[in-house]
Amino acid sequence: MESAGLSPRKLALKVGVSGKTVERWINDSELVPHPRNREDACKALGVDEEMIWPKAVKERIKTGGDREIVQSYPYRSACPSTVWSELTENSTEELFFSGYTNYFLWTTIPDFSGLLRRKAHEGCRIRFLTGDPNGEVTRQREAIEDVALTVSTRIRMTLESLKKLEGVEGIESRFSSAQDAVNHVSLSVFRFDSEALVTPHLARLVGHDSPLLHLRSMGEGGMFSRFSEHAEELWSRGVPVEQQNHG
Repeated sequence: MESAGLSPRKLALKVGVSGKTVERWINDSELVPHPRNREDACKALGVDEEMIWPKAVKERIKTGGDREIVQSYPYRSACPSTVWSELTENSTEELFFSGYTNYFLWTTIPDFSGLLRRKAHEGCRIRFLTGDPNGEVTRQREAIEDVALTVSTRIRMTLESLKKLEGVEGIESRFSSAQDAVNHVSLSVFRFDSEALVTPHLARLVGHDSPLLHLRSMGEGGMFSRFSEHAEELWSRGVPVEQQNHG
């Protein structure tokens, strides 16, 4: 930056991100920004990407079955909140949150409701698929987890937050169908355009204690597509929240 005559703040203005985001890039060598931000930053600095983010270049030349895996975490809670924030912020077409409860998104992403409202106004399609708080699988899962913040309570926290977004065009919400509830509760898929965060839930563990995969699509038939198709199938049979509440 010094050779380009740019401060972190000036670089942030050229790339279109916050100054704090640029500071995180500088201070965390493991952090790899969104491809669009990397491209804009390199243009502003007049350097090749491999000079600043060699890890990103290395990931692009993967040829095996793991080429779509950006990062893996042994626990969902080990994934930095900035990953969730930046993926949401950088999405322009599709945000699909198909966790069984989804409640943690409001505590992980700063001003999440405000961000969703802005994204919807910019034309991004936003969907939430949750479990039915009154469903049998929900009750079974509560007995398995045996924690104070129950599954149904977490779902209702999400519904309460979504209710405040009623009337915002572009935001949709459904409950997974009773026939799909078991498949839904065992696998959470969060899609951000061509990237996804996926959590397979383990035995008695709550979501934040289960592993997480960060995926980026490299074409049809890969892991990203497989998990996306799973979530889309659940959505296709889902019941609109409004219909369920009035049913």
